[in-house]
Amino acid sequence: MSLVCVRGDESIAEDELRAHLAALLRLENVGVLLGAGASVGAGGQTIAQIWRAFVSEHHEIALRLANEGFISQDDVDIEHFQGDNPRTPPNLEGLLDSMEIAKQDWERRKPTSHKLKRFRQDLATLLRLTIRAAVLSEERWADPAVNLAGLGSHTTLLQRLIGARQPGQPSPWVFTTNYDLAIEWSAEAVGVHVHTGFVGIHNRAFSPQSFDLGLRNIRARGEARFGSNDIYLAKLHGSLTWERQGGLDYRELSASEMWPRLKAVLDGSGQLDDSIMVFPRAAKYLQTVGYLSGELIRRFSDFLAQSQSCLLIFGYSFEDEHLNRLLQSALLNPTLQLVVVLPEFKGAEATDAQLSSASLRQILSLSSPRVTIVGGGEEVYFDNAIGLLPDPILFDLTERELRRRIREDLEESDDAG
Repeated sequence: MSLVCVRGDESIAEDELRAHLAALLRLENVGVLLGAGASVGAGGQTIAQIWRAFVSEHHEIALRLANEGFISQDDVDIEHFQGDNPRTPPNLEGLLDSMEIAKQDWERRKPTSHKLKRFRQDLATLLRLTIRAAVLSEERWADPAVNLAGLGSHTTLLQRLIGARQPGQPSPWVFTTNYDLAIEWSAEAVGVHVHTGFVGIHNRAFSPQSFDLGLRNIRARGEARFGSNDIYLAKLHGSLTWERQGGLDYRELSASEMWPRLKAVLDGSGQLDDSIMVFPRAAKYLQTVGYLSGELIRRFSDFLAQSQSCLLIFGYSFEDEHLNRLLQSALLNPTLQLVVVLPEFKGAEATDAQLSSASLRQILSLSSPRVTIVGGGEEVYFDNAIGLLPDPILFDLTERELRRRIREDLEESDDAG
């Protein structure tokens, strides 16, 4: 399948898309939103892959959840999630949310129930699968420098984002719904500083005002000030390296410090408790609203409201209605540019049949020239799509010359093929 790109209500060619992206990366505020699909090349799993593993490996648990009304009977049939037009899996975060609320209610009414014990085990099984999907590579956890395979696209993304920054412009934002450490490990590999909201050396506590700080080279003058060397990272659903310390206090641990606990959980020898990470559940959100999760969501909303902003979206399935509402509202910002990379997109004329998300269909129905959607199957999977972003060396060219240069490169590539 070849690349398909629609901007507003018009189809545009690849050279026009590349030139458009080059222009967008020079806007005042630039950010990306990464979903589970962006981590597949690094060893992660999409929600669909997690669900297929759950249904096939723990079919009896899935049947119990269906019988108790947490999911539909169709969600238990593995054949529905295979083939050319697979069924959309249940909203995993919504399911975890419902199960957590049911567990708390059960503990209040019948704390000694035998069924409650089994229900806790079922919930723990689903959570373990979620953690397993976010680990990416076990070898990296003990020593991140040992194996950086699979992170090349993430490092390229960061280098092209920060290389596009002009003197005086803010550093780029990376928003992600993933728990994994792909961004952190990639940034360390290329010497990019990451602002996660946590500060400290031996006790890294959450301090949201750190997002208002930045880095600068005090020796740089003139053209040497081009670009930046830091990013802001907001992990909207939590992180495998966050630990709750009682009450509402959270701290960020190193990968090597957290790994023994995570490994024990995955092996079944360790206890899976609420202190390990911030799962996307209503009960957890209520505990942290206005502090950790609430602050990160607010930063995302603030970014979308800023003038001259661009948000690039990779690997996000549009299954999080909370974030979808923010994206829809953000289009009221007349200077916001939105670029959505969605492999299953095949063209505006068949949008309703191809896209399961009502929110995304509504965004596209606006036919706004500020919304660009890119499809093309494997050609725009995250590892390939990053290649559409221009190298910083091209940024001094005008958009017209950029189109000419890109078109010539594509023609030379075709001739060589």
